[in-house]
Amino acid sequence: MSGAARMASTTLRRRLTVLLVAAGALLGVVLVLAGFVLARALAAQEAVTGVYFEAVTSADAAYVGLVDAETAVRGFALTGDEVTLEPYLRSLDADVSFAALADGLVTDVPDSDLSAKAEAAARAAARWHEEFALPLVAQVRAEGTASVSPEEVEAGRVLFDDARTAVDEYVDEVRDGRAAAVRDLARWTSATGGLVLLLVLAAIGTGVALWIALRRWVLTPMTQLSLATRAVTRGDLSHVVSVEGPGEVEELASDVERMRLGLVTQLAELRTSREEIAQAHDRLTEQAEELRRSNRDLEQFAYVASHDLQEPLRKVASFTQLLQKRYGGQLDERADQYIDFAVDGAKRMQRLIQDLLGFSRVGRVGGEVVDVDLAQALARAQDQLSERIEESGAVVTHDDLPVVRGEEPLLVQLFQNLVGNAVKFRHPDRVPQVHVSARRVDGAWELEARDNGIGIDPQYVDRVFVIFQRLHAKDLYEGTGIGLALCKKIVEFHGGRIWIPPTEGEGTAIRWTLPADADETPAEADTTPAEADTTPADAGENPGHGDGRRS
Repeated sequence: MSGAARMASTTLRRRLTVLLVAAGALLGVVLVLAGFVLARALAAQEAVTGVYFEAVTSADAAYVGLVDAETAVRGFALTGDEVTLEPYLRSLDADVSFAALADGLVTDVPDSDLSAKAEAAARAAARWHEEFALPLVAQVRAEGTASVSPEEVEAGRVLFDDARTAVDEYVDEVRDGRAAAVRDLARWTSATGGLVLLLVLAAIGTGVALWIALRRWVLTPMTQLSLATRAVTRGDLSHVVSVEGPGEVEELASDVERMRLGLVTQLAELRTSREEIAQAHDRLTEQAEELRRSNRDLEQFAYVASHDLQEPLRKVASFTQLLQKRYGGQLDERADQYIDFAVDGAKRMQRLIQDLLGFSRVGRVGGEVVDVDLAQALARAQDQLSERIEESGAVVTHDDLPVVRGEEPLLVQLFQNLVGNAVKFRHPDRVPQVHVSARRVDGAWELEARDNGIGIDPQYVDRVFVIFQRLHAKDLYEGTGIGLALCKKIVEFHGGRIWIPPTEGEGTAIRWTLPADADETPAEADTTPAEADTTPADAGENPGHGDGRRS
């Protein structure tokens, strides 16, 4: 969905707000109407059980009291006995009277015929009291019963009949009003029940509307989104995520769709990268195989060349030496010099071929890998160099050296080349001293051979491990220039590396590493580094000092 369409889509918050406000308004109207009807029903009930009930009972009591008073007055007129007059006297003191009823009904039922009739009944009763009962009682008390004439009794009867007629009209009006109030109460009670039913129906309708709205706006879109998302997570990245619903749901579906498109793009890039990696791997495999063939051919060539050159070189060396012995001194000086050059070149060629043969054998002619005590290997190297060590007076010392896995002849040759170099390139003014130390560094043994010789110029430290590279003329120091190159090959064959760190003081330090077993512990705790820089990245990046030397 586009941004404009998504903005035009009504949000779920707004939809729910409108729905809840409408439902609340409907329920509010029903509740207000129910409250009004209930109030009217309660008012009608109060009129029936309160006003009209009191009016009926009070009217009956007042009527009975009026009849008793009339009977008492007639009896007193006949007998003159004060005892017979007691009901009349009680009626004068009674709270229930038509006058009180008239006053109460004017308050409770204003603007009604009931109050008017009550007042008429009260006036008629008061007239009977004032015009007949009171004068008659006074006359009997003063003159006796004989003074009462039949005409007076008839006049009293007429007044009482008028009062009784007014009272009957009042009572009938009260009963009619009560009947109307009862009918009104029944009507409002029925309306209350109807409104309660309407309220229940409104609540049910509101609930059903909310359920339908939530199902349409939330449950159905979210179910569709869940199914679409589940299809994408199962690997069907071609499944388009599109859901119709409120703005929030559509926006969420749009975000999921963008995520799907991103996954499709990333998957395509990953497939492309995988194909490129597979092609690169194939090329690397081919190149590695080509390198293996090339290295194998080169090693075979070096071995064959060095081996096959031995025989003609021996002949050249033998005959030049015979020529030197037999004709030395018999020719001129230049001829003797030429013969010396030939003999020296033949001998040097023999040494080069022998060194090249030994160099080609490292890693190619596999020996037995055993536990090698480096202290014993150093001792064997010293034995093989005993004449040169005695001749120079060199002193070779070492710390506690570890036991490592490797080919013992190669490690002996490593020490032999390093110690031999230190003796060869000794300083003319100092007794040669060589010290070998070892320490544990990052799961490997780091060894160092330090001497006090002429040292190596920093500008040449990147050349000393290159085969056939010499830093001095052959007439100053003998050798073929393969010694340190052979040391590097031996160390790398054993999984280590070799370099020349910056050296403080006199002489040169050569360091190399050999793998150590995980459970192997150093023979002697040595945590103090021999030099400031102990882990150079490359031998050529660690200059030495001194005059410059090379094996």
